[in-house]
Amino acid sequence: MRALRTAASGMSAQQLNVEVISNNIANMNTVGFKRQRAEFQDLLYQNVERMGGSSSAQGTVVPTGIQIGAGVKAGSVYRITEQGTPTQTGNRLDLAIDGKGYFQITMPSGETAYTRAGNFSVNGEGQVVTDDGYPVEPAISIPQDAIDVFISKAGEVQIIQAGQTEPTVVGQIEIATFFNEAGLEAIGDNLLLETAASGPATPGAPGEPGFGQLLQGYTEASNVDAVSEISALIIAQRAYEMNSKVISTADEMMSVSAQVKG
Repeated sequence: MRALRTAASGMSAQQLNVEVISNNIANMNTVGFKRQRAEFQDLLYQNVERMGGSSSAQGTVVPTGIQIGAGVKAGSVYRITEQGTPTQTGNRLDLAIDGKGYFQITMPSGETAYTRAGNFSVNGEGQVVTDDGYPVEPAISIPQDAIDVFISKAGEVQIIQAGQTEPTVVGQIEIATFFNEAGLEAIGDNLLLETAASGPATPGAPGEPGFGQLLQGYTEASNVDAVSEISALIIAQRAYEMNSKVISTADEMMSVSAQVKG
C-alpha cells in the first residue's frame, strides 16, 4: 500500500513546517530576527505507463501516461530578509540599519560574524560590543570621560568629552553586504556566518551606494508577522491531519483485504 509511505512523508514535511513556524513565533521579539519559510519538493515518480510511448502498431502514442508519486520532501528552509520596523529605544549605542547591510562582529575565534541586531553597549574597557561581549568590527572604544556619543547616518562615531565643546571622532562603523543574504548560516545569538552560497562579504560605509544608513537610538524589530504565522500554522495543522487521515484510510483498506477469504 504505497499510500502509507506517501502520507507518512506528508506528515513528516508538515512537522518540519510547524517547527519552522514555531521558531518564527518564538522570535517575534528578537532584535533583528528574520523569519524563515519551508519549501517542499515532490519525490520521484513511478512510471506505470510512460507518456509518449507507442500504444498500437499504427503509431498512436499514449498522451498522458500513468505516473504515481512517492510523496514529498523538504527542499529548503530559506530566510526572508525583509527589513523589520525600526524601534526607538533611547540608548545612544543602539543602532538600526535602514536598508541593506550587516554589522560586522569579531568572534572569540577571530572569525567575523554578521548581524542585524544593533543593541550594542560598552565593556569594561570602553569597547563597543554585543550582548555577549563580542566587539564590533572595526573596533571602536569610547573614552571614560565621554559625556555623550553621536553616531551619524554614515557611521562616524563622535564623542563629547568633559570640558570640551567640540566633538571628537573616535571611529567609523562599517557594514557588509552579500549577493545572497539568504545563503548566510545562522549560528544563534543573532549572528550569521558567510558561506559559499552567500558569496563573499562586501564591506563599506553606511550610506554609500548599495549600503543602508544607520539610525542612532533605534533597533530593528523582528520581521515576523503574527497573523501570517498563525494562518500558516493552521494550514500546516490541517495538512498534517489530512495526511493522517490518508494513513487511517489505507489501513482500513488493508484490513478489508486481509479479511477476504478465498
